[in-house]
Parts: sequence; C-alpha cells; structure tokens
Amino acid sequence: MQHAHTSDASSTECIDACTDCRAVCLETMNHCLIKGGKHADAEHIRTMLDCADICNVSAGFMLRESSLHGEVCRACATVCNACASSCDAMADDEEMKRCAEVCRECAKSCEKMAA
Repeated sequence: MQHAHTSDASSTECIDACTDCRAVCLETMNHCLIKGGKHADAEHIRTMLDCADICNVSAGFMLRESSLHGEVCRACATVCNACASSCDAMADDEEMKRCAEVCRECAKSCEKMAA
C-alpha cells in the first residue's frame, strides 16, 4: 500500500511491515488459542498482543510523521524480537514459524527507522 504523505521509501516500508506484523500476530494468537496447550500459554499470548499493539502504535507515529517515531520504532523492534523468540520456541508449528519470520522482518525495518 502506498502512503502518499510519508516522505521516503523506508518509512513506507516500515509502516507496511508494522501493519503486516500486527495482522500476523493477531492471526497467530487466534491459532494458538484454538490449538491450546503450550501455544495458549499466557505469557506467549501476552507477547503476541504486545507485539500487535506496538506495531499499530509505531505505524501510527510514522503515518503522522511524529518527531518521536524513532523512539517508538526502537521499542517496536524490541517487542518484535521478543515475539519472534517466543514463536521460535514452538517452531514445529508452521504458523509459529511464519509469525517469527514476520516479526524479525518488522524488527529489522523498525531498527532502521530508529537509527
């Protein structure tokens, strides 16, 4: 999706990465709740919710070109990396692999924006 009011390609790429990551985390969380067991562990679910929320906030800061977007992107990268690690712990599940991969990509994009 093209964001007409963002000034450069890296912010557009990061907004898209955050938006995608949020969606994948929410979808994966639903998968985990249905699957149950270790997938539905409270800390794992909380981490995915944290990731979805910070991705939403981060995209919002960039969309409105907030001067504080770098700080939020830095936090987003940290949370995305934590979510990727949580999902990696269940890498025998394809949904978890997908979530970890998307979270790592988002973290990389946010790290660039925070620099």
